[in-house]
Amino acid sequence: ATPDVKPHRMYKEIKIYSPYKFEETIGGLAIIDFGSQSMHLLANKIRNLGAHSVIVNSNITASELKEKNIAGVIISGGPDSVYLENSLSVDTEIFEMGVPILGVCYGHNLIADYFGGTVQPAKVGEYGKVNLEIKKIDSPIFLVKNIIPENSIAWMTHGDEVSELPNGFEIIASTQDCRIAAMQNTEKNIYGFQYHPELSHSEFGVDMLENFIDICGVSGDWTLNDFINEEVEKIKKQCEGRKVFLLVSGGVDSSVCFALLTKALGRDRVFGCLVDHGMMRLNEATEVTKMLSDAGFDLHTEEASEKFLGNLAGLYDPEKKRNSIGNDFLELQAEIAEKMNLNPNEWLLGQGTIYPDTIESGATKNSEKIKTHHNRVERVQIMIEQGLIIEPIVDLYKDEVRKVGTLLGLSDALISRHPFPGPGLGVRVLCAEKESTLENAEELEQEINQKLEKYIDILKEKISVKILPIKSVGVEGDKRSYKHPVVLYSEKIPVLTAKNLEKLGGIASDIANSISEINRVLISVSGNFISEKFEVKNSQMTKERIATLQKCDAIVRSAIFGREDCKNIWQFPVVLAPVFIDGKEAIILRPIESENAMTAVAAPLSKDVLETIVERIQKEVPEISSIFYDLTGKPPGTIEWE
Repeated sequence: ATPDVKPHRMYKEIKIYSPYKFEETIGGLAIIDFGSQSMHLLANKIRNLGAHSVIVNSNITASELKEKNIAGVIISGGPDSVYLENSLSVDTEIFEMGVPILGVCYGHNLIADYFGGTVQPAKVGEYGKVNLEIKKIDSPIFLVKNIIPENSIAWMTHGDEVSELPNGFEIIASTQDCRIAAMQNTEKNIYGFQYHPELSHSEFGVDMLENFIDICGVSGDWTLNDFINEEVEKIKKQCEGRKVFLLVSGGVDSSVCFALLTKALGRDRVFGCLVDHGMMRLNEATEVTKMLSDAGFDLHTEEASEKFLGNLAGLYDPEKKRNSIGNDFLELQAEIAEKMNLNPNEWLLGQGTIYPDTIESGATKNSEKIKTHHNRVERVQIMIEQGLIIEPIVDLYKDEVRKVGTLLGLSDALISRHPFPGPGLGVRVLCAEKESTLENAEELEQEINQKLEKYIDILKEKISVKILPIKSVGVEGDKRSYKHPVVLYSEKIPVLTAKNLEKLGGIASDIANSISEINRVLISVSGNFISEKFEVKNSQMTKERIATLQKCDAIVRSAIFGREDCKNIWQFPVVLAPVFIDGKEAIILRPIESENAMTAVAAPLSKDVLETIVERIQKEVPEISSIFYDLTGKPPGTIEWE
């Protein structure tokens, strides 16, 4: 279950400056970018707490920071390893500046390495929730403003660890598998966390960051209203009399982008186009068109399913599918513009891109690509460099986008919609040309079975396991993974209440963290999974498979609609997987709880909701055999499977 977090810590209104304008910065905190997937979130959390922060490249010098009167430095995480040749480093003079320094994950390792400690591959990589035990409760970073309890939940995503303390440092926190989870040198005012305090599932992470801000002696008073006013001026300046052609999905991001552009330019200068690419949810094009039209937007709808689905034929790889969809959006925009006699010199292309889209696509200097979002294909990148694209909310996270939408007067119906990817069901219909098998699958299954024996008091019964011969995208240690899921199954349908799910989630984390070939753990909820009978067949993107998924998705949405016990579900992807039994495919249920898509945990479902979903799919969708529930957190699994 998602830990309770003080609302005033997480949702304080903030003023968000562009994180890359170092030349405009005076004072505040500098965050040195080493490519962490959550590095930008770290900057936002600092600003949430009222202190100005600026993201700088890893080649920044101590003298440059001094010139800007930087009051404190945070060294971010990243996908690199400090012990490798040519690994990224930092100007070591920064450690001698005399300002407080906090290293997070890779930054923690950099500090240890510089001061003479030892960093090496961890015996057990940690990806997801861990129990953090404070060893030194009087540490300033655990005490100065907010008192941190001795035991709490923290969020890890690392494959390396500090195995020997550097000179002058002491251990201030540990986990079961990471002895030096946090360290400090109070004489130099330097701290290191192996875990990520910026991630919302780190229970007291924001409190620790506020303590660090207090140690740095900085403060501020900024609001999202200020962000809106500044962004309006930036939009006017970038457009310089031109109009905006905005591709709209009906999701929260594109709707808020639509509203912000309209506020800045007026209704007549923002043309919204909703593309029905054949991969939307059941009746979604009609519903979205009505909602946006009722909100007063200038909206055009374009039916283009033949184009999109035609170009997806024969594509199996998730990256190729995403690139195809992204390129089709660009081609369609040009076709519509030509059909309407729009002068390309008078228009910019608008996109509702938010920051997680860019960081997962490998946008910053040192970040790794997890998956290419449709709004970050190569042609889009070229257009961005040419100044032909405008993205007003690109520095925001989903929770901030919702707050901006509320301030702009959008209805709850638009703001509270579950996030839905621009490519639609295109990333939820998994395609496979043939089985993707592991040579040592049986050996790994035996290892997992042995691991499950220690959880017999939780599972209450004998559980079988099967590694599926398909793959899914994940994220581990700020790097992309493309690995196999494993299914836990028995004749009994599991109970997925919050209490049980927390235990099952712990088992899933244990499996994914200790078995390097696995990045997702599923559990059968249909009671009829027969591992000896299943097979993977050649399965492409077709209208028939999309229609099957649309029916299942509609059943899920109907089952959770208006339910008080489902209000914490942040997103509920329903995935069609080409795992066949007697010619019928499998459905994967992926309800998650999250704040901003950077971390996520599996969301609980009450017994009656789960039974309703399973019974209706089995009765109303004859194309489906097995139904699985995804227990995996993020990390190691991404929210979407592709």
